[in-house]
Amino acid sequence: MTTCRVKSAPRSVFVLLTALLVLGLAACATRPMPTPVAAASAPAPMAMPPPPVEMPVPTAVPESSNPSVAHGKEFDQVRVFFATDRKETEGLEFGGERGHEITYGSVFVSIPRGHQVGAIERPSLLLLQFSEDAAKHMVILRRSSTDRDGFSKDIRAALQRGGSDASFVFVHGYNVAFDDAARRTAQITYDLDFRGAPVFYSWPSQASLEGYTVDEANVEWSTLNLKNFLLDYAQNSGAKDIYLIAHSMGNRALTRAVSALFTEHPELKGRFKEIILTAPDVDADVFKREIAPKLVAGCDKITLYVSDGDKALLASKKVHGSPRLGDSAAGISVVPGIETVDASGLDTSFLEHSYFAESSPVLKDIRRLVLEGLRAAQRGLTEKHASASAAERYWKFELKPTP
Repeated sequence: MTTCRVKSAPRSVFVLLTALLVLGLAACATRPMPTPVAAASAPAPMAMPPPPVEMPVPTAVPESSNPSVAHGKEFDQVRVFFATDRKETEGLEFGGERGHEITYGSVFVSIPRGHQVGAIERPSLLLLQFSEDAAKHMVILRRSSTDRDGFSKDIRAALQRGGSDASFVFVHGYNVAFDDAARRTAQITYDLDFRGAPVFYSWPSQASLEGYTVDEANVEWSTLNLKNFLLDYAQNSGAKDIYLIAHSMGNRALTRAVSALFTEHPELKGRFKEIILTAPDVDADVFKREIAPKLVAGCDKITLYVSDGDKALLASKKVHGSPRLGDSAAGISVVPGIETVDASGLDTSFLEHSYFAESSPVLKDIRRLVLEGLRAAQRGLTEKHASASAAERYWKFELKPTP
């Protein structure tokens, strides 16, 4: 199947590019400057990571009982599972074209010993780093593929090794390459010390600033594939507690897919432990009217993270002419049955768009939500009200005063 292409860029593209350039938008993946050199060659594929090696444990390193993490002398390895409807190019490399089917597998990602919580360490020209080094950077070490049945078996085996019955499925946003989605999933797994089965679903993003319109078309195209994947995963993964997490434009596919699942398969209501929507690039009005009622009817634990300084969503609003669900600058979205958490002011990056994975307070909050099962009122957040109505309540991180 050929890539979805735009022969002549519509006006929305130029509006978007202007908005993004003015705001300095680089990518939803919040990658550093592009790596100017070829990646280091990967070792030969291996079925499993090497056995843990006893090492002094830095602050961010999970304990060795985490089945997804293997410890080494110079770096650790995190194994994450994937499903993707991208077209495979060669050697399990995936680009921005649409594939003919869903491909399953796993990726091993290095985590440097000096890893900082919330960071994805990559080569930097400012540090005179001209190539990837697993001891300093998050590097794709190796990848493997399997069929659907093999994928389910691998997930069940991972759950059994860790003595866990939990899994999360992460759906990335706009302008994200497959490898960047793998790194982000590994970073979340590592920083949360998540001991279940970490999975990411990667749709064919163009991984480019100018690919916004194509990404919009592709994320819509992927919704049916994602729905079918989640149906199969819910039925065959063996995970009791499944957490669904989406970021930015990925929320469009996830929310549509899950709301359709609840309508078409009522037996799945209550199947997903929690739905976490972070910085959603979704029309707020459409979500409240069409999507939220179906989600709430099928899942009683839904958390929405928003911010008033998210410049990526501000740019999206300029393109679409309507407020985005994750942008609280013009008013916070409070939806019955959904706990809204205001993360404004926590992201110190210019874009303030990837706070869900880069801000330590938000990561800690998600950790308490997922690993401890605590609701917003139990996680030390401050209760606020969007109006005089007691029902219009949301939650907010308290910012520490600047010295």
